[in-house]
Amino acid sequence: MLKKNLLLVLVLFSIFLTGSTNEAEETVFLLGSFENPIIDSDMTYEEAFFGLSAQCPPHIRERQRLITVKYYSFDGKVHQGQLVIDMDLIDDIEFAFSEALKEKFSIHSVIPISHSNFRWNDNLSMTANNTSAFNYRMIAGTQTLSMHARGRAVDINPVQNPYIRGNVRLPANSTYNPNTIGTLTNDNIIVKSLVSRGWTWGGNWTALKDYQHLEKN
Repeated sequence: MLKKNLLLVLVLFSIFLTGSTNEAEETVFLLGSFENPIIDSDMTYEEAFFGLSAQCPPHIRERQRLITVKYYSFDGKVHQGQLVIDMDLIDDIEFAFSEALKEKFSIHSVIPISHSNFRWNDNLSMTANNTSAFNYRMIAGTQTLSMHARGRAVDINPVQNPYIRGNVRLPANSTYNPNTIGTLTNDNIIVKSLVSRGWTWGGNWTALKDYQHLEKN
């Protein structure tokens, strides 16, 4: 009788272990999946604003929010990054990124420009093909504040979507080819999503082309 009871206990224990193992296996997700994305940026709010120009007015900084977004990167895997954006535009940005995720539109990286790789330097961020939004700075080649200075603009995949004015092309390692992955066009899901919500795309400007740039007044 004792042997039978002991055998029964062993069988039940074995079933318990097997069930636990299967349950554990079901909760493991591959790195680069929606449930377990590759983390490109995991900053705190303080880190996202570290080194910000003292010239930035408090009322502008106070409107900025640090948000998390998911996207397919150029490796075909789901990544997770962050953007600093004006609080009124959070819903627009989250909508556009969710639509881009559904269509698997490739975005290289999304990291706040305060990161140690950039230190608020737009040229470094563009050259690294990084997507960013808030940056208290002037429009390139002018003394006029950029819409980025108010957190009301986003630059996406600058290497595939350059700023072009005459003989100036930024970043220097960029090329615009509508057939290349990561390139914005009027038919692109991000452009369509944001334009439908009142945004302007720099690819439609006539005096210059800023293919990476979308903004909303």
